[in-house]
Amino acid sequence: MAWRTHPHEQTYSEAEVTQRLQQQLPHWYLQDGWIRRQYKTSGWKATLMVVNTIGHLAEAAFHHPDLTVSYAFVIVKLMTHSAKGITNKDFELAQKIEQVIMWQPQHEGGALEGTPDDPRFKYIKYDQPLG
Repeated sequence: MAWRTHPHEQTYSEAEVTQRLQQQLPHWYLQDGWIRRQYKTSGWKATLMVVNTIGHLAEAAFHHPDLTVSYAFVIVKLMTHSAKGITNKDFELAQKIEQVIMWQPQHEGGALEGTPDDPRFKYIKYDQPLG
């Protein structure tokens, strides 16, 4: 069954999860039944901004990840507890988190400049493009 026709609570096999992560969320990985992502930050204040952003998105979606929070990183873990596995809910929330946390408006060509390339203003460590 294709992921687009997968019911919300139906779980994916490990192979299906791995394939979908590679295609849609290449910085996420499957481990111990959870899809996971680590976001690296510049320190505690930046970590709190990331945590609060994820918290807002999760509450709006009413689908709540487990978070590991440290001084300069946040690890996000998603699994649908009611289904006992990875469902479309996990992929959709992971995609929204990824879009918001990794947003860099300076690459969109609009009026928003984005965070200056200056260590005084850096708060998140953006991933290098894959490939």
